[in-house]
Amino acid sequence: MNFKLTIQYDGTDFHGWQMQGELRTVQGELTKAVSLIEGCGVVVHGSGRTDAGVHAEGQVASVSLQKKITPEKLRAAINGNVGKDLRVMDAQLVADDFHARYSAMGKTYLYRVMNGPVMSPFRLRYAHHEARALDLECMSQSAKLFLGLHDWIAFSSAQSDTETRSRTITALTVSGHWDGRAGCQVIEMTVSADGFLRYMVRSIVGTLLAVGRGEIDFGLVQRAINEGDRCLVGATAPPYGVSGY
Repeated sequence: MNFKLTIQYDGTDFHGWQMQGELRTVQGELTKAVSLIEGCGVVVHGSGRTDAGVHAEGQVASVSLQKKITPEKLRAAINGNVGKDLRVMDAQLVADDFHARYSAMGKTYLYRVMNGPVMSPFRLRYAHHEARALDLECMSQSAKLFLGLHDWIAFSSAQSDTETRSRTITALTVSGHWDGRAGCQVIEMTVSADGFLRYMVRSIVGTLLAVGRGEIDFGLVQRAINEGDRCLVGATAPPYGVSGY
């Protein structure tokens, strides 16, 4: 029986998705729980890796089991054996050839920035604080430069283990609205692509924030994309503002 799992987690206390020895990871915790249910070792596969501190609101995972169990009972059993900061929101029985990673058609990340003089403690774990004024229009215009197929060497980790760094960004939007509870504007950057490299989203966000502060102009952004020069991009934004879908 092959299952598709839709999961949510607060990434604050996780060392990312991928299993790393004794470190607490999302894949590690799910795998231990499902192996306990199955009665032997199994591996839960995810649609992609996330960095330490990154959250997920709708990440997809998959796992194949020999045990006969309904999706509802599997969801309840997993949730009863993992921490409260990780939850399977939905479980579905799917075709045998479904695989969370290889069947994925695209991925979307949302990055939240609280733009005001004081950071609300209610947003501390789920957004980045930027006290300086940001030009939302300049950020929106610069976001258009990232669309399409490019080599993202300037916007990825030097330790990336992928064979190619070419990815297609299908959408990148910058929007803002007032958050009454936090008492400041929330800026949200949403990016969709056929795949992402390590630190790619956070590097793009850091560059757009530098544009918003007036530190980088359109020309430098275009050069960074075309020339692959990391010296031209903004500082990588911290992980806790990221939520994956």
